[in-house]
Amino acid sequence: MTVLHGDGVSRGVASGKLRFLSRNAQAQPRREAADPEAEAARFDKARGEAIVQLAQLYVETRARLGEEQSLLFKIHQMMLEDLDYRETVTGLIRSEKVCAEYAVDQAAAQFSAMFTQMDDSYMKERAADVLDVSRRVIRLLTGREDDALMEAEPAIIAADDLAPSETARLDRERVLAFITAKGSASSHTAIFARTMGIPAVVGLGDSLLEAYGGREVFVDGTSGEVYVEPDAETMAGLQRRRAAEDERRSYLERFRGREAAAPDGRRVLVCANIGSPADLGAALTGDADGVGLFRSEFLYLGRDDFPSEEDQYRAYREAVEAMGGRTVVVRTLDIGADKQADYFRLPREENPAMGMRAIRICLTRPQVFLTQLRALYRASAHGKLAIMFPMITSVAEVRRIKEICAQARRELEAEGEPFDGHAELGIMIETPAAAIISDLLAREVDFFSIGTNDLTQYTLAADRQNASIEPFCDRHHEAVLRLIRTAVENAHGAGIWAGICGELAADAALTDTFLDMGVDELSMTPGSILEIKARILDR
Repeated sequence: MTVLHGDGVSRGVASGKLRFLSRNAQAQPRREAADPEAEAARFDKARGEAIVQLAQLYVETRARLGEEQSLLFKIHQMMLEDLDYRETVTGLIRSEKVCAEYAVDQAAAQFSAMFTQMDDSYMKERAADVLDVSRRVIRLLTGREDDALMEAEPAIIAADDLAPSETARLDRERVLAFITAKGSASSHTAIFARTMGIPAVVGLGDSLLEAYGGREVFVDGTSGEVYVEPDAETMAGLQRRRAAEDERRSYLERFRGREAAAPDGRRVLVCANIGSPADLGAALTGDADGVGLFRSEFLYLGRDDFPSEEDQYRAYREAVEAMGGRTVVVRTLDIGADKQADYFRLPREENPAMGMRAIRICLTRPQVFLTQLRALYRASAHGKLAIMFPMITSVAEVRRIKEICAQARRELEAEGEPFDGHAELGIMIETPAAAIISDLLAREVDFFSIGTNDLTQYTLAADRQNASIEPFCDRHHEAVLRLIRTAVENAHGAGIWAGICGELAADAALTDTFLDMGVDELSMTPGSILEIKARILDR
């Protein structure tokens, strides 16, 4: 028996024969192009055909998994329509005089590397998306299809990684589970697995050997363990674990659709953190009461110029309409620190986490900020939208923000554009300064959302991206909890609500503490929502 250890990203257990997924994914050879313009035309033709295929995949996924889950393939279409992607490919064809498939392969590698190098976990996962759409174009250019995903017999699928489009096509009846060498819990592949109820373990690395193909394996999507040819005693224990997991899943389903209430009877919203409209399906499947944090950075990263007001408006509108009357809290752009976009032309900084980032960029580039605010207010006419501002440290910042918001409303009113003039404005409490003066800040806004990731980092002077100082980054540190309590008490003193949108929101060990503090909302990754609802309702 061999035990492999990875990250469990979709709960559940399964046993069966292991089958490796093979595909025609080798690097494309460099071939000189006698006629670069003809190669550019070949690329455009294949790109158009790929967009048509993605439209069909969108329809099929919508019928199978629902409207929300299918949105990813709209995003994939947008990637292929993106001017920066198209110009990168055609630029390589013309400047290096190479064939189209080689240029697509090289462009995919460039964009994938850019996303992979970002510290933000959501943006890292976009690397898989750009590889997925590029591989589709290459298949059309070369005329070679990947091996079939399915065989007649049910099996556990293994691969280096699974693309979102591959995962969406998996047959739940014939795929017992899947395991991969790469991947993370925030990937669309993992989200699809959870939606489809397929146990999954990712991040197995070099321990996942092709020699295990054809062997009997047991996958635990909860613990992240994979047992290759378990012995009889281990198998008996694993079967008991399977029974316990089935019982737990049934238990959590009892809380679906129920409103979470604190001991004093007040309602506590349990919401989702998402990174783009493509994540809305996971939020709804997870039983979210709303979106407590919609990161807007996806609109700014991976491109060579600022997104237009219209592009932003469509994305925000899509989110509020999909949530059907539930509040969507959009965080204004949080570029800087670990999330960089070259066209912002930000100066190099020794300590970017404390430098020109987030609201500081917005206030020093008011036209960029105004464009986003106009798009947000326009989207507010289509659902319940709230606007949240990150990295606040002073009352003066908040007052300047409100002035620019008022300017956006005046412009839209003059143009006859509909918007919700009462859309809530809130701030993130993620610096010690904001927590300490939260009594003053609470008089200026409609709500607080406490970003515990940065609040912990700044309070403890412990870089959360530095793995070597992880032992010194105590997320339960009393100093952090005191600052949270101070912010909540000051919010309530001013008659506004306070939520938590950092990782601590999903920490069941602190749920009771937060309820005792009077926290009104907890926002987290969609997969944790039922767990926290159960914790609140079954105290």
